[in-house]
Amino acid sequence: MKVVALLTGRGNNTLKNKNILPVLGKPLLYYPAMAARACSLISDFYVSSDDPKILDAASVCGYKKIKRPDELALPSAQHVDAIKHALTMMEKDGVIPDILVVLLANSGIVKSEWIKDSIQNIIDNPNLSASVPVKLEMDNHPYRSKRLREDGCLDTWFDFKGKNISTNRQDLPLNYVLCHNFWTLNLKQSLYSREEGQQPWTFMGNNIKPIVVKESFDVHDEDDIKRTEKWLEEQGICYE
Repeated sequence: MKVVALLTGRGNNTLKNKNILPVLGKPLLYYPAMAARACSLISDFYVSSDDPKILDAASVCGYKKIKRPDELALPSAQHVDAIKHALTMMEKDGVIPDILVVLLANSGIVKSEWIKDSIQNIIDNPNLSASVPVKLEMDNHPYRSKRLREDGCLDTWFDFKGKNISTNRQDLPLNYVLCHNFWTLNLKQSLYSREEGQQPWTFMGNNIKPIVVKESFDVHDEDDIKRTEKWLEEQGICYE
């Protein structure tokens, strides 16, 4: 199976130039880019962005540039449309992946072994639609979360009539939250499948195998940059 990495990032962000802000002397996107480069199962590397600075920074890491149309870089644009555009550009380049590792440029919390494990999961079980990192999250369990009604009062997200839901989190079903650092897609079973996938990331399909990790976050502010540096140092991650 042909495995291709696609690094994605747009220039229009609330934190200016966040994808290329310095993290331990390297641009932020360097860390997801190099985590994929360190995985021997990946043969081709591309970057999709509307921002020349992001394209250039990824190019230094050995990624081929795909200039994203401006309309696919707006805050309202959907990630899946940028992925589809990139796949079209790859095909013109003669590269047709079976497995696509979608890397998010604004998260440095990535390990090469996580990427390798996600790819291997799909190789071992071609019926999987995707394999993605998740975190166990019980404090903010959906059974305990509330929505705001039109009358301004709180209500449950689910219909719990006739059910007795425990207030103790240890009694609740395990709740996993999708990480936003990378997603590994089996394209035949996900993006190219006629079956609609799970909301809201329908392009991941319905048979998604998790890679359970202890920590993951993406960068939204300067404090997240410092947290990323601390994590990288604690994990001893260095690609030189």
